[in-house]
Amino acid sequence: MIFLVVVAGVLGLVIGSFLNVVAYRVPAEISLIRESRCPHCDAPIKPWQNVPVVSWITLRGKCADCKAPISARYPIVEAVTGVAFAGVTWWALASAGVTTGQVLTASETWALALVVVAYLYFAAISIVLTLIDLDTHRLPNSIVLPSYVVAGIFFIVAAWLTGDWGALARAATGMAGMYLFYFLLRAVRPGGMGGGDVKLAGVIGIYLAWLGWGALAVGAFAAFLYGGVFGIALVLLRRAGRKTAIPFGPWMILGAWTGVFAGETVGRWYVNLFVGA
Repeated sequence: MIFLVVVAGVLGLVIGSFLNVVAYRVPAEISLIRESRCPHCDAPIKPWQNVPVVSWITLRGKCADCKAPISARYPIVEAVTGVAFAGVTWWALASAGVTTGQVLTASETWALALVVVAYLYFAAISIVLTLIDLDTHRLPNSIVLPSYVVAGIFFIVAAWLTGDWGALARAATGMAGMYLFYFLLRAVRPGGMGGGDVKLAGVIGIYLAWLGWGALAVGAFAAFLYGGVFGIALVLLRRAGRKTAIPFGPWMILGAWTGVFAGETVGRWYVNLFVGA
């Protein structure tokens, strides 16, 4: 258990380094396979200068050749991705009962592995899409649209291994429902919702509804709660006006992860509140 969480965390550090590249190059339409170079002096970055977090610290946040400053965002993204991967892995294993010693069949083990990878992928795109949306107010199709295929493959195979077709049907319904809801919001008020938000909503619907209706409801509501509170705070602080464009993707993503980690628990509490009354 601890070994898997540690391995996931180390993998997250490496993936985080790649996410920094994606967040910079995809909006700029630069090839992802081009070697990494200093944006100031164009010197190639050597492998030992590209070790997540460690290299930034040893280089003291400066380019090894021209001594130009390297943004602290790079090690922060790497560290956050490492923590996120470790946390998601721990959550997934705990949810499956592994932490309590529950024994899984071979099919269940493989299905769990696929689900873990699916949510690790979701964590990765959550981080990179947040960065891109904050920088450019865009959610690129090149990242969002393939996520439908990736989620579909992992969850279809997981459902086939366990026979849990109900979860798959729920995920498909969540995808359609979230996409339609955001599509209608954009149709009613075109300037208040971007096309990327609509496409991302479908992806989020898959991951939330796979877990349950409570996760879907809480995750969808939390996005508007977080975004609304942030918007009101900006207005009160006079940092924005009522017509100021604020990227909504990060709040959709934050709401989604609220639904993932706490949605089912909050949903049961809410239902029991009325049942008890």
